[in-house]
Amino acid sequence: MNSFVQDFKVAWNKQNSGLSRLIIINVVVFVVLNVAMWTAQIFDIAPLAHFVHGLFYIPAPIEHFIMRPWTIVTYFFTHQSFFHILFNMLMLYWFGMLSDEFLGSKRTIAIYVYGGLVGGVLYLLVYNTIPFFYNNMPAVGMIGASASVYAIITGIATLLPEYSIHLLLFGAVRLKYVAAITIFLSFIGSSGSNAGGNIAHLGGALMGYIFIKLFQRGTDISVPLNRLLWTVPDFWHRITKPKSKIRVSHKDASRNQRGSGTGSRAVPSQEEIDRILDKISETGYESLTTEEKQTLFKYSDKK
Repeated sequence: MNSFVQDFKVAWNKQNSGLSRLIIINVVVFVVLNVAMWTAQIFDIAPLAHFVHGLFYIPAPIEHFIMRPWTIVTYFFTHQSFFHILFNMLMLYWFGMLSDEFLGSKRTIAIYVYGGLVGGVLYLLVYNTIPFFYNNMPAVGMIGASASVYAIITGIATLLPEYSIHLLLFGAVRLKYVAAITIFLSFIGSSGSNAGGNIAHLGGALMGYIFIKLFQRGTDISVPLNRLLWTVPDFWHRITKPKSKIRVSHKDASRNQRGSGTGSRAVPSQEEIDRILDKISETGYESLTTEEKQTLFKYSDKK
């Protein structure tokens, strides 16, 4: 048991662990929720099952959502079945790794959260304003990280449209086609049995596209979210961290940081990173020089 806890701590605290944390949260919520539902069924405690259900699912009727506003967040960390979470986590891992590499861990988290929020808002908006959907209001609310995953897929495809990935049975496929196909399938499925989920997918995809377009124009909307997400943990870490008995001088470190930008440990400038990202968008990752790839790697490592 101690070994399991230690492995969990290592995975959670390692550098650039944003993607790992997202997956860990999804898995933990899945396990806890299913244990609670199993307990309710075994002991025939229907009120408990209903209570647990209501804590995580986002309801379609706006009057129900007003009573459970936190579900706009909990729904995109929750899954119904093993294959539901398996598929979403695999997609999150595959495309999240690309997002981590080219955008950094904190921006990956931001795209995930913003995509889930916009997907939830669109879900509520459509079911409470459009007669077709209002007349087919689902009795059960919506859960699943798909909207967040679609945000990451569309975001990285917007950033790197010509980048190719290898898909089973299809071979090398460019990201722009992967995103286009997933969006099209969600669009035609938005009037089917999983209409709510597909509507949320479209909202997440739209958010991913907007996020990258703003980022390419110099506006990083991940900043306010990450300030909120990291302020409390950083503050808690500072007040609980034992004080070192060894006094460390920062004079030399500061001098090194002000040194030449050509050193192996120098942090690339934002202008240089933007230039490289623009080049990737236009001609693909393969067109980068070795120096440009190393620069991008250094920048991602600092995130």
